[in-house]
Amino acid sequence: MDRRLLAELQRDSDASLETLGERVGLSRNACWRRIRALEEAGVIRGRVTLLDAARLGLGLTVFMQIRTNAHAPDWLERFSAAVKAMPEILGVYRMSGDLDYLIRAQVTDMAGYDSLYQRLIRKVPLSDVSASFVMEEIKETTALPL
Repeated sequence: MDRRLLAELQRDSDASLETLGERVGLSRNACWRRIRALEEAGVIRGRVTLLDAARLGLGLTVFMQIRTNAHAPDWLERFSAAVKAMPEILGVYRMSGDLDYLIRAQVTDMAGYDSLYQRLIRKVPLSDVSASFVMEEIKETTALPL
């Protein structure tokens, strides 16, 4: 039942408790209690509104591949603080293999990317930065497969 409720919330977190209850076969109060329990358990981390980046002037998605020769804890702290402070950076992932980090960012255009790149390399030393720019978004979702 919780998975069905979570699937509905992922689809439309703004749905009323009555609507959610109808969709999953629970009363309004039972839905509310389950949602609260899922929030308290940390399964539901928050609720957000999804925005259209292009309509907000942020039409360029970039994936930055980062390689570094530094792996000391103090370097990682500086890197982590730097990327967390840049609102254009939406995701940062430590990777296995040849690549150290993968960054996903949303910027206005190529000049916006260059500005982001320049700010990042001023804040933390990097061995190599390469970028790939999204030409077409085929699938993008925040919904987890339940």
